[in-house]
Order: sequence, then structure tokens, then C-alpha cells
Amino acid sequence: MTHIVVLGGGVMGEALIAGLLLLDPKPNIVVVEQREDRGQELVERYGVSCADSRTAVAGAQVIIAVVKPQDMRAALDEISDVVPTGALIISIAAGVTTETIESLVPQAAVVRAMPNTPARIQRGVIGMSAGLTCQPEQFAQAVELLSAVGVVLEIPESLQDAITATSGSGPAYVFYLAEAMMLGAQQAGLSHDDARTAVAQTILGSAELLAASTQSPVELRANVTSPNGTTAAAIATFDEHGVRDGIIAGMVSARDRSAELSGS
Repeated sequence: MTHIVVLGGGVMGEALIAGLLLLDPKPNIVVVEQREDRGQELVERYGVSCADSRTAVAGAQVIIAVVKPQDMRAALDEISDVVPTGALIISIAAGVTTETIESLVPQAAVVRAMPNTPARIQRGVIGMSAGLTCQPEQFAQAVELLSAVGVVLEIPESLQDAITATSGSGPAYVFYLAEAMMLGAQQAGLSHDDARTAVAQTILGSAELLAASTQSPVELRANVTSPNGTTAAAIATFDEHGVRDGIIAGMVSARDRSAELSGS
């Protein structure tokens, strides 16, 4: 049974716990959470254990660090001398490089991962990069573990900023679109509840069609866009308002901000 420590029991920490417990055999999970009431909530909900960080990691095979980037150094300083030699550290702290973590816990193997919030329902996208000290079998173990919450993309660490801008921040772009579509639907006459259902199911169905189809997004959009029709009118208005260019520019800004946070 794999002994996994999850450092941080927030939204993403809980998503990872829920997914990891779907594995067969189930791992032994110990969560480290500073808020006592939150830790107890996770214990009751998932049957995991809760302990202080030094006690938890002393016998850990895998440590998943789900802490804020600005808190990572302090969290690792606290446990660095008790992390077992050869333990695997999976960090999901945006902007914190594997090199930084390796310098703080040199006896461990390090993998950097960027998940997104659909991991809460096992539909996430996780960009993963191996550090210099990570052996192929350890990286394979990390991929297997995080595959429990979504699709894993193995990427060079130099592309972590790009995956952050694409799938890490991506759900917010979709929710932003949904927000605008719902407002438009209500202005067109639909009730709030009907607008929410129509928009959510349209986005869900369109995403599943894109994933299942061999056609490009351009081709799929063309299939819906009759000349001089309603969709053509909407697309023309989007173009007038620079929607496409705004999305592209926004994603580049997200990538650049990720690079600034990592100091790369």
C-alpha cells in the first residue's frame, strides 16, 4: 500500500484525495492541514488520516505539495530533514521550479505538476514535468497517481508556463464565456435557470464533440455557421469586438505572468 502525504487540504487537495482513493489498491493517505476543523472534515468525509507535517512525511513514499507558491519554501524547510531518501515529491505550486525544490530537499525526487479545477470531478488536465533527480519509474508513478483525477500531459518544464495559461487558468476562461452567454440568454428572454441549463449543456456537449471528433475547431464551427444565418451574425459581432484577439492576448498574458512568478 502506497503511503501518500497530501500537504494542504484545500479545494485542490481534496480533489486529489478523492481521485487517489479511486485507485486499486487504495493508497494510505495522510493529510496535513493547518485548520483543525478542515482536517477533521476530510477525515470524516474520506476516511484519511490527519497529522502534523513532520509526523506525516517521516514514512512517506509520495508527498504531494498542495500549498501556495509563496508558502512552499517554508513548508519544505519544516520537513526537509525528515523526508525519506528517495521519496517522490509532486509539487503543484505554480511558478516553483523543480530546481528550487531539489535544492531544499535534495534527497527526494521531484515532479512538477499543473492541474486544473475539473480534477474535482476527475476530468482535469494535468501538465507534468520531471526534475533532474527524478528517475523514469518515479515519474511513471507520478503520472499513474495523478491520472486518477484527469488526463496527464507529459511536458518539458520549460512549457509549464504555457500549460498554466492553457489548462491551468483555462476553466476560468470557460466560466467567463458561460457568464457572458447566460447574460445574453437572459437578455434574449430566457429565465436564469433555463439560461444556466442551456449554456452549461451546450458547453459540455460541444466540448465532448470536440474531444470525440477528428475535425478541427474551425471545421466544427463551420458546420454550425450557415451563410447569413444567426451564427454568422454572432461570429461577425464577436470579430467586431475583438473577442478572438482578446482571448489570444489574454492567454499570452497568463503565460507571461506565470513566467514572472517563477522568475523564468
